[in-house]
Amino acid sequence: PPGLRITGKVISIPGESVREVSGQKVMLTLSPCKAYWIGAGQNLNPKVVMPVDLFGQPADYDSIAPIAKENGMKVLCDAAQSYGAEYKDHKIGSIGDATATSFFPAKPLGCYGDGGAIFTQDDELNDILKSLRVHGKGTDKYDNVRIGMNGRMDTMQAAILLEKLKIFQDELKVRQEIADNYSNALSSVCQTPHVINGAKSAWAQYTIQIQNRDALAQECKNGGVPTAIYYPKPMHEQTAYKRFGHIDGGLPVSDSLSKTVLSLPMHPYMEQDTQNQIIDVVISSLKQEAA
Repeated sequence: PPGLRITGKVISIPGESVREVSGQKVMLTLSPCKAYWIGAGQNLNPKVVMPVDLFGQPADYDSIAPIAKENGMKVLCDAAQSYGAEYKDHKIGSIGDATATSFFPAKPLGCYGDGGAIFTQDDELNDILKSLRVHGKGTDKYDNVRIGMNGRMDTMQAAILLEKLKIFQDELKVRQEIADNYSNALSSVCQTPHVINGAKSAWAQYTIQIQNRDALAQECKNGGVPTAIYYPKPMHEQTAYKRFGHIDGGLPVSDSLSKTVLSLPMHPYMEQDTQNQIIDVVISSLKQEAA
């Protein structure tokens, strides 16, 4: 699916090869049939499948997990946008072999700078991650047992997150209410987000699909409504990743979505009047275009 280049970086920096597979056009997450493809042949030795919970929507993990198990692949979940979401009674962070999330300010739970976390139930992996976080330390900080990094989160950011966690569930509830309001008003004029059955999105973004995306973005700007495009250039088209190639037949869904997705304002402190203004501008622009 479309996504930020950082997902691929996690795989490529240790020296492994990235193979991007296409997403589902409606739910915007990894297509299980494509995950099966990459595990079933192509003269590859797949080690990891990394589903991305795009825009806060959990991937279809029940379909992906058996494919990963059959082919000996670890499931490493990219939950940078989905912390707070749920998948069939499972909290995001409790699925797969490990889950990474981001606390960048624009995320559902954001600090005031850079931050993030990794969740795992594997004790051995947990010990390795703690070591890597502090330059590869062993029994103490002057005992280096592996090449690591400075991945510690600042104490100030942690303190901010602890306070924001106290109201996080309330914020998620409001995000859902805003998403429902958008969908009820816009589903008749454009493709609105579809959440997989049994899941709850964290609504990091509210992203519609529209053919004449750039024209709508301009009309929204003219009407005082900011929008954003996540992401205008698919990862497999980025210079750094072209050498890895991709699956036969290309990535038509990713290519298409990069030209049609448009994200509307989404945050839990948006007043009803602001929501109505956004909805009115979008509907008016699309009706004017169709006339």
